[in-house]
This record gives sequence, C-alpha cells and structure tokens, in this order.
Amino acid sequence: MRVTVLAGGHGGAKFLMGLRDRPDVEVSAVVNTADDLVVHGLTVCPDLDTVMYGLGGGLDGERGWGRIDESFRANEDLAAYGMPHTWFGLGDRDIATHLVRSQMLGAGYRLTDVTAALAERWRPGVTILPMSDDRVETHVVVADEEGRRAIHFQEWWVRHRAQIPATEFVQVGADAARPTPEVLAALAEADVVLVAPSNPVVSVGAILAVPGIREALTTTAAPVVGISPLIAGRAVRGMAEQCLAAVGVPCSAAGVAAHYGARRSEGLLDGWLVAPEDASVLPELTDLGIEAAAVPLLMSDPGDARRLADSALAVAQRVRG
Repeated sequence: MRVTVLAGGHGGAKFLMGLRDRPDVEVSAVVNTADDLVVHGLTVCPDLDTVMYGLGGGLDGERGWGRIDESFRANEDLAAYGMPHTWFGLGDRDIATHLVRSQMLGAGYRLTDVTAALAERWRPGVTILPMSDDRVETHVVVADEEGRRAIHFQEWWVRHRAQIPATEFVQVGADAARPTPEVLAALAEADVVLVAPSNPVVSVGAILAVPGIREALTTTAAPVVGISPLIAGRAVRGMAEQCLAAVGVPCSAAGVAAHYGARRSEGLLDGWLVAPEDASVLPELTDLGIEAAAVPLLMSDPGDARRLADSALAVAQRVRG
C-alpha cells in the first residue's frame, strides 16, 4: 500500500514512525519547508531535519527538535562575537547537516536531491520529500509597541515564543513556487493520503499554499484522512492555538476539519480522527460529509503512534468501502 503523508515537524515525525513500522506500507512524506531560513550563511530546514532525525534515531525527543546529545559551543562563541540571530541556536552536531546541505545547494543540486542524500546516512525508512524546491518562507504579521510589521516565523516562534500577537501568516514566495515532480507523483500514485497532526496553519497550511498541491489532493482517487492536532481545544505541543486564532479558525477539532473542508464540498477531507475528549463533534463532522472516528491521539510511545496510524488507515478503508 502506498501512503503519502503531509507533515510538519515533531507531530509529523512521531506519526510517521508509527506508520513506517507497518510492514504493508510504502510511505512518502511531503514535508513543510516554509519554516526554512538562512542562519550564519547556512540553509536550515527545521521540519525536514526533525522528520529525518526523528525517523533516523537522532532527534532530541524532549526538545522536539535538533540532535540528541547536542552542545551549543559554536553558537555561544558566535554570540560572544556579537553576531546576530544567535537566538536561533544551531547545535554543534546539527551544523554538519546544514553545512552539507548549503554546499550541495550552492553547487546547484535541488533541495529534493540534497534531502535524499542526507537521508542516506539516517535511513529513515520513508521517502522524505520537500514540498517544493523553490524557496518559500512563512512570515508573521505582528502588532506591538513597535507597530505593525512582518517577521520570519522562526523569529516569532523561537525568539519571541509566540508572545507577540499575530494577525496574519503569509507564505512569501508560495505563489511562484511549484511542487516537485516527486511530490505530484507521490500524491497521484498514493492509495491513501494522510494529513498528519501537524500545525494546520504554518505546516500543513504552508504545504497547501504551493499551487498545484491542493488541486492534486482534491482530484486524487485516494481517500484523504486527517488527524486532529488538537485535544479538547488544546494543542499537544507547539503554537497551533495562536495560529488558528490569528486566522479566525475555531480552536477545536471540528473547527480545523471545517478549515480543511470536506471533499464533497470542494475541500480536502474524506475522513478525520478526533480524540475521545472530542467525540461529541462526530455528528457535526458526519453532517459535513466527513467519515470521522474518536480514537486516542496522544503518541507517548511508538505503540501509540502505531495504533494511531492503524486507526487512520482503517478510516481510509471505510471511506473506500
């Protein structure tokens, strides 16, 4: 069975671990790259690396990003030199990944090819596909005592801890970007498409902002099943609540499902998984034309992730009939 997953960072990586462990699936992950930025001349791809490290056994699970057993001595020295952007802490081991990526991109390789080359070391067990080889960046429109301005998503999230009120999220460069042939093939050839429990605005939303991807999803013959990133109106981790509020989407499992939309109404979803705490919304989802189920969503260990993946595929099977 060929399964294609739209994924962001930590939540996407954990879900992919559970799905990958099934012996009957071949998994492709279309991963958000709009979090990417250039730091100290190095191209950093946070979500790609989180998925790669997570599936390859190198992710710091407590932080949810970066390498395990990491140190930050180079970043400390950069700060001592007065270099800007040291609020984005590049780990000493992590820098090696960014150096290899930056050199290969500078030599003219596509980000898709660079990602595949980096994955040769980590053996993630899934095909990791950047959503586009073109540069896309999520910028956040904020308003505070300095006035209304746009800053890079990473500055809003990492430097300011999402404490500055956001009024808008803009995927700069998305209009001119294109999905790669590999992404389009993964969507067209999939037996099932799954939307991981990743941030619906800045992760999955950024993927859908690339022209051609949403269209591919609405026309694929494969059932499209998503997993709510919220439990009882709260994000398990990250800043989904702040992001949803900024774009006017109700912070609820049903609100996110309606944001994606039902396929029968020119949206994306055929199926949707919610937590048992949100089971009361199942009739509402049925009315929207979405096959829904309430199952445990917390992925505290690999077994939880495997069971969640099984539940998503079971809903896809019900959709397919």
